[in-house]
Amino acid sequence: MSTDRYPRNDSLALRAQVADATALVSDSGRKVLRNTYMLLGLNLAFSALIAYVAMAARWPSPGILLTLAGYFGLLFAVNKFRDSGAGVLLTFALTGFMGYTLGPLLNAVMALPGGSQTITLALGATAGVFLAMSGWATVTRRDLSGMGSFLFIGMIVAMLAGLGAIFFEIPALSLTVSAVVVLLMAGMIAFETQRIVRGGETNYVMATTGLFVSIFNLFTSLLQLFGFAGSSND
Repeated sequence: MSTDRYPRNDSLALRAQVADATALVSDSGRKVLRNTYMLLGLNLAFSALIAYVAMAARWPSPGILLTLAGYFGLLFAVNKFRDSGAGVLLTFALTGFMGYTLGPLLNAVMALPGGSQTITLALGATAGVFLAMSGWATVTRRDLSGMGSFLFIGMIVAMLAGLGAIFFEIPALSLTVSAVVVLLMAGMIAFETQRIVRGGETNYVMATTGLFVSIFNLFTSLLQLFGFAGSSND
């Protein structure tokens, strides 16, 4: 009796699972994902450029009220023109504005001991989480659609708690919110990616916007966590 039948069976079972997962990815989903990643890459580069300019020119922080007004106003505009060329241009307006708000935060982190290492670590961790969660979402057979309501409610609660931490100046609450947002954004990246590949999101403008916002929030939350950890150690 051959003794290698079990590894062979395990290999066949693994191939079958991968084939089943791949079958769940629709042709239209692949096209939307490809277009989304192309537009997302351009928006990330543009946002990074604006953030660099804001850092170099030491632009002041727009403040919480202007930030919220600009963010939600541009998000509404992107959604309104999602099916036209204007929607593509508005994604750059949104991501450019978010890059501008990031500039003062990066300057604040750079002023801390080991600030450049903190930014590098946050960038690496953000990239790692994005690749891991998006890769897992494309191959898993688990349906993540049920996570949508939980993630949405979680973000509303986190946003309100974050505003409370700012207005009442509670650093411990701010750090807790940052940690929660990291977990929520990791889940959001997986949720949004699976929606794209399975045909739940067919508009690459909205898909790009959703993924960009998740990556942005993930990065800024990691910055706050790593920045606090670095300052505490010193």
